[in-house]
Amino acid sequence: MLCNRCPRQCNIDRSKNIGFCGASEKIKIAKYSLFLYEEPCISGKGGSGAVFFSGCSLKCVFCQNYEISTLQQGKEITIAELANIFRELENNGADNINLVNPTHYILEIIEALKIYRPSIPIVYNSHGYETEESIRLIAPYIDVFLPDFKYYDNECAKRYSHCNNYVETVTKALKVMRELKSDVFENDMMKQGLLIRHMIMPLQSNQSVQILEWIKNNLPNTKVSLMAQYTPYAKACEYKEINRRITKREYQKVVNKYLELELDGYIQERESASCVYIPKWDFC
Repeated sequence: MLCNRCPRQCNIDRSKNIGFCGASEKIKIAKYSLFLYEEPCISGKGGSGAVFFSGCSLKCVFCQNYEISTLQQGKEITIAELANIFRELENNGADNINLVNPTHYILEIIEALKIYRPSIPIVYNSHGYETEESIRLIAPYIDVFLPDFKYYDNECAKRYSHCNNYVETVTKALKVMRELKSDVFENDMMKQGLLIRHMIMPLQSNQSVQILEWIKNNLPNTKVSLMAQYTPYAKACEYKEINRRITKREYQKVVNKYLELELDGYIQERESASCVYIPKWDFC
């Protein structure tokens, strides 16, 4: 089967070649654990049962998971082993199963969930750069969409994520996610729905404002997690304009717009910008 799971449309046989994401036909993960650094409605009290997949179809130059997204650190596992990981995380008290960067493994994830479907919610935690076909394919098997909305300018997307059609692709994907999943909460935990993440970047506060306005106008009543944790990492040092944390002025400008639009969700404190939240890839 030729792989066209993401908008890159590599159209290759992954048993013989490697596409843009770096993934072969075999699943590779870098870590699985109870993770407490997600939004409160995802992390809960017991922690989110995160499974960090290696490889990525976006490969942002500033990625805090660079070692696994681009350098491909990780360990190959079978579909049956992935199903057992879901079971283990559930048995360890996870509030949900959190599939981190799963796009390039959706077919394998579906097969694993057919083997064992936990009784807790399944979270599809992605960069948001998705095809409509893949979203509709995975939707029956997951409960919560947790996508990023990174840029509102394709030139920035091209410069930092090697992507020419980011804005039109992500906005379409978000609309489909909203169509497929209505929000359901129980005891302040998201059991089903859509939660959009946006991370403020240096010199990109105008884009952040545009993104928040787009969400308000196109996906009203959708929860938004405004993130301030940007920390120069990976190849960010090669791009002078983003080789720093965001300023107080940049942060406050976007927060003010968030409040003005009366968006609902979470606002991360600017002091959260730290490498301390980057996991240790101890499953490699």
